[in-house]
Amino acid sequence: MRRIRVLLGSTLLVTACSTPAPPQLPPAAEPAVSPPVGRAPAGRTVRVGDLPEGIVADGVTHRVVVGVRNPDRLVLLDAGTGAVVASTTLPGHLRHLQLAAPGGPVLVPDETSDRLLTVSLPEGTVTGNTPAGSSPHDATRAADGRIFAANENGRSVVVVENCRVIHTFTDVTQPAVLAPVGNLVSLVDVRQNDLSVYDATTLTRVARLPAGAGPTHVVADRHGHLAVIDTRGDAVLTYDPATPAHTLSWLALPGTPYGVTYDPTRDRLWVTLTARNEVVGVDLSGTSPREIVRLPTVRQPNTVAVEPGTGTLFVTGTTGGVVEIIPAP
Repeated sequence: MRRIRVLLGSTLLVTACSTPAPPQLPPAAEPAVSPPVGRAPAGRTVRVGDLPEGIVADGVTHRVVVGVRNPDRLVLLDAGTGAVVASTTLPGHLRHLQLAAPGGPVLVPDETSDRLLTVSLPEGTVTGNTPAGSSPHDATRAADGRIFAANENGRSVVVVENCRVIHTFTDVTQPAVLAPVGNLVSLVDVRQNDLSVYDATTLTRVARLPAGAGPTHVVADRHGHLAVIDTRGDAVLTYDPATPAHTLSWLALPGTPYGVTYDPTRDRLWVTLTARNEVVGVDLSGTSPREIVRLPTVRQPNTVAVEPGTGTLFVTGTTGGVVEIIPAP
């Protein structure tokens, strides 16, 4: 374990008028193509449909929502039984889901229709449909209610308020994933390999930091810190976005870490290793992240969710069209 201190300086701050990044940037990191399963998965499996990817678990309504394809739709599971209880047709497909708040709605960035949908829980009804730009990949809600959506192929991040785009950031190259800490919203750019922090109130970028060799995901914890999954660098990086000197901790996780979720009740990060068909539990309660458990999963575990109350894990098996349900370890 090593700890690095990163100081914000003028060289890390850019304006919304930045020129596009040069073409020599590396391609975005991707999950490993998982090998055949070598060990029995730790949990039981439920068939949900083709190519499941993008999953959330809500502790208020006890619904698990997962995106599938052929046809494109959301499948809603009962978190306790694993039974499929509803299905919602989508205009296109997705790769990421987030809860706007406990109890819902679910934020659905529909990549192929260029729309940001909101879906109510527990019934799964589409309650909002907003044009969001080109290929919205992820969306998150700041504390003030404003929703940020990252348009991965559109080189923009839009801010939505009352189902209307009120601001567009263009200081990005391939914006992919988002996470809020109060009214600060973090963004991982998977081509620039950096982490930007935006103020949702002033609609300005307040920080830009290096984020490893190939970051793909970011989540926030209950301490107001951010955990970035460096897929190409086989590591988890943690930041404190609220301090002038952003402290970065580094934890090695060989095996192509990719999907991530956070359990606020147990202060635990869960990260999938797609090269090994595993999910790793990381304790965030100390001064540095610490691996505490790893479990075998279904093949191609691209995304994972946790129900905060029970600690039950839900892992998508993209190859087999299943969700693995693992009781709290």
